[in-house]
Amino acid sequence: MFSFFKKRPKAEEASIQTQAATPVAPAAVPTAAPTAASFAPVMPAAASGAAAQAEAPRKGWLDRLRSGLRKTGSSIAQVFTGTQIDDALYEELEDALLLADAGVKATQFLLDDLKRRVKEAKATDPQAVRLLLVDALADLLQPLEKPLAVGAATPTVVMVVGVNGAGKTTSIGKLTRHLAAAEQRVLLAAADTFRAAAREQLGVWADRAQVEIVSQEGGDPAAVSFDAVNAGKARGADVVIADTAGRLPTQLHLMEELKKIKRVIGKAMEGAPHEVLLVVDGNTGQNALTQVKAFDEALGLTGLVVTKLDGTAKGGVLAAIARERPIPVYFIGVGEKLEDLETFSAREFARALLE
Repeated sequence: MFSFFKKRPKAEEASIQTQAATPVAPAAVPTAAPTAASFAPVMPAAASGAAAQAEAPRKGWLDRLRSGLRKTGSSIAQVFTGTQIDDALYEELEDALLLADAGVKATQFLLDDLKRRVKEAKATDPQAVRLLLVDALADLLQPLEKPLAVGAATPTVVMVVGVNGAGKTTSIGKLTRHLAAAEQRVLLAAADTFRAAAREQLGVWADRAQVEIVSQEGGDPAAVSFDAVNAGKARGADVVIADTAGRLPTQLHLMEELKKIKRVIGKAMEGAPHEVLLVVDGNTGQNALTQVKAFDEALGLTGLVVTKLDGTAKGGVLAAIARERPIPVYFIGVGEKLEDLETFSAREFARALLE
């Protein structure tokens, strides 16, 4: 459900963009001026019946996000149930943020920023402090908020990596469905050639979305990726997505294989892959940050997909990523359904977590 995603002329850049949620106050979420990659301004719901209809699915997403982050958010919210703003409150908040896997650096940054905001606002109520924490967290996460751009190159080649079990192939399937629904011609590369289940799973998603897939049993993953890029160019695909085998960053010889895939894709098309996405499991907390650092050093990541945020008490890891390795988070997921993968908004996330 990418509200403003639509097919553009091939010479122009398209972008997966979504309508921002209606803010609590008019100034809470500023509306940027339309750019070449922005297809429609954010409109007040009262201005148009169509706008109101478009807003409804996003509200449903916000409800699911808030529900998914409940375990993380409830432990932080308990800090603000008292009546005083004192050192004890900040100490409790520090403990809650660390337990949520925000990490030491992000936790200290948020505490310092929050104390500054409290002083400037002359806040005297813990609930007012909680709302100031929403602002502090939203500002910290803002650098992660960026749309996934497709269309600057034809085809746009996306290489997707991650460890087994992170939800990599499922995320590719969901993204493919959304792209296909937005009239983008997608071609999938089943470059996890040694795991039959991965090829079969990707094949199911290809059938559902009615897109083409390049697959080869037991072949070389780099060769499959090479063939897929060439096939994408020949068949006029808008996007080629390569699903690679799950790799732990400690498996150095297997990480070298991912580097090889990236090099070979570059030989098939100059400048490709245009996007290198890492899918990480939000349940893994600080380990997710470790994966981000390792895969980024090896491959030069351009974006992240953070999955399985529902049911975890470690949703604070996005703060750690923002402070220590601010790679854009293109999508976050809170469930298995198609609509449970959505574009990331810093303020939406902060509100869902803390309000």
